[in-house]
Amino acid sequence: MVARFQATGTGGWRPRSRCRPAEGAKPKTPKPIVIDRYKFKQDGAGYLLSDRHSYIYLFDIATKKLERLTGGKVDEAAPSWSPDGARIAFMSNHAADPDRDHASQVYVAEAHAGAQEKQLSPLSMAAERGRPEWSPDGKWIAFLAGEEIRWEEYAMAHLAMVPSGGSSAPTLVKATEALDRGLSAPRFTTDGASLTFQVTDDRSVYPARLRVNGGSVERLMASPIVVSSPSVAKGCSVVLSGDDSKPPEIYAMEGGTLRQLTHQNDELLAELNLPPTEEVSFKSKDGTEVHGLLTKPLGYTAGSKVPLLLRIHGGPNGQDAHTFSTERQVFAANGYAVLAVNYRGGSGRGQKYSHAIAADWGHLEVEDLEAGVNHVIQMGVADPERLGVGGWSYGAILTDYMIASDTRFKAATSGAGTGFALSFYGTDQYITQYDYEIGPPWKALDTYLKIAYPFLHADRIKTPTLFLGGERDFNVPVQGGQQMYQALRSLAIDTQLIIYPNETHGIQRPSYQRDRMERYLAWYDRYLKKGATARPTAAGQ
Repeated sequence: MVARFQATGTGGWRPRSRCRPAEGAKPKTPKPIVIDRYKFKQDGAGYLLSDRHSYIYLFDIATKKLERLTGGKVDEAAPSWSPDGARIAFMSNHAADPDRDHASQVYVAEAHAGAQEKQLSPLSMAAERGRPEWSPDGKWIAFLAGEEIRWEEYAMAHLAMVPSGGSSAPTLVKATEALDRGLSAPRFTTDGASLTFQVTDDRSVYPARLRVNGGSVERLMASPIVVSSPSVAKGCSVVLSGDDSKPPEIYAMEGGTLRQLTHQNDELLAELNLPPTEEVSFKSKDGTEVHGLLTKPLGYTAGSKVPLLLRIHGGPNGQDAHTFSTERQVFAANGYAVLAVNYRGGSGRGQKYSHAIAADWGHLEVEDLEAGVNHVIQMGVADPERLGVGGWSYGAILTDYMIASDTRFKAATSGAGTGFALSFYGTDQYITQYDYEIGPPWKALDTYLKIAYPFLHADRIKTPTLFLGGERDFNVPVQGGQQMYQALRSLAIDTQLIIYPNETHGIQRPSYQRDRMERYLAWYDRYLKKGATARPTAAGQ
């Protein structure tokens, strides 16, 4: 028998999913799924049941004994040992109804079974679920604070500090607040004199340092740079880093430079000829400056006009940065210019920029995206008669907006999106966003009808569109693609729907990832390349 186990509300264990019966055994009829929570779905986890929680356990290596750290019936996450091993800091949500307030708080407990946890951050301070970071002397804990629930999907992480004994309330670090940028991965230096962290900036993620006793934030590396996954030990620091033409490798941070430690991709890269990616900036309709990245096709000749693909990032709270993108490189190797626009609602440009689209989806983002396409046409790079668009998740949602408002696009791919947000109330995992950002449909129907523009105005779409999605996606359920596919099929617009069996929001199976990329290329080639013949896919259809 094969099963996964999860802690139950009683402190015991239960199967997380159905066991696979022995060969030849008759499968048992599954029990009905009983739902009574406000938020009852989560992509990857499935249905969220009231008696299931994630607890922190202590495992004694010598005795093989497994015991719970605390006795509460609430979710716990991100345990972090104190330097002396006597205490554990962790994140937990003790709100009256955690489903209605996703923010966690920082707790600390003695490192023994049945310990009584002590709350260090108040319910009023939303905390991210990242791991709390101890100072080397064990006196302080650094953590990341979020924002109030109505800004949850656009939140920037803020650096906060709190005494580990709880002698005073946590405070936001003023020097980092002045940056107006999201932070991640705070780490104390070995001597405890400084905190290092990563700053999400315009098309970059750079390492920075701040002395604990005061001062301003010191930027450790200039842009363009993207680092992630830092690890600090015994005075040494390593990170993952890459760029537009090089996948991530492990580097040692030495002052303001990186020294490469691993070379996993050198052999492959030696065989490839990859085009560069350049930065572009332009004005949106209302005068807002918008930034993006442009990758021209391999062997591009100045002055020639080529087919352009507008590939839209998801989120919306994210950005296209100077990182290696297999997708951009594959498209460029096949004769396409690829434009990535960091539209409003995304990260890296400050809080006002990310909050701009709240409860007004598909408006400012579309204006920013349109301005980017117009800019590349004006550069003389894009052929205005051969424009394509596409994206995944929120990138697909915006793709649906684009094709419903601009008939210039001759081909589109829309993966894990929706053009009819009203129908997703109660069927996806974003119930708090609907209720707190927009309001329930019976109170904000006009807003829901406005943001359902692509589906309700599908008769304006002329673009042949490929829709894709995971069969078990609870993030943006595949019904979103099904509805748009059905609308275009009813309107006799060229369209196709691809559903990947047993996949959730992010397609994981390598064969499906390859299939998706091949289908993208085949679809774009069919409509954007003159005289193109059908390109075979891994599935052969």
